[in-house]
Amino acid sequence: MRTTLTLDDDLAGLLKRRARQLGISFKEAVNRTIRAGLSETATARPQSPPRTVPHSFGFRPGIDLDKLSQLADELEAEASVEILDDPAGRKRSRSRA
Repeated sequence: MRTTLTLDDDLAGLLKRRARQLGISFKEAVNRTIRAGLSETATARPQSPPRTVPHSFGFRPGIDLDKLSQLADELEAEASVEILDDPAGRKRSRSRA
């Protein structure tokens, strides 16, 4: 069957090089490459999705969860105060004397 293909320049160069290496025509190189690609996809096994194994790391011994909650509350309160002090949203220096 005769048809017209528009190939990217780099792909045409690769096919020409392959044809020269194998001592075959450009047409034969195109046919072999397409045939190999099509047979590869036909025999390829479908891949299963990656498996994610959940793991609970927990907290290190000695970490007090109540103190973590308290720290989060303090940081949130501090951020709220900064916003209320400066409604324009300008950053204030966090250095304290």
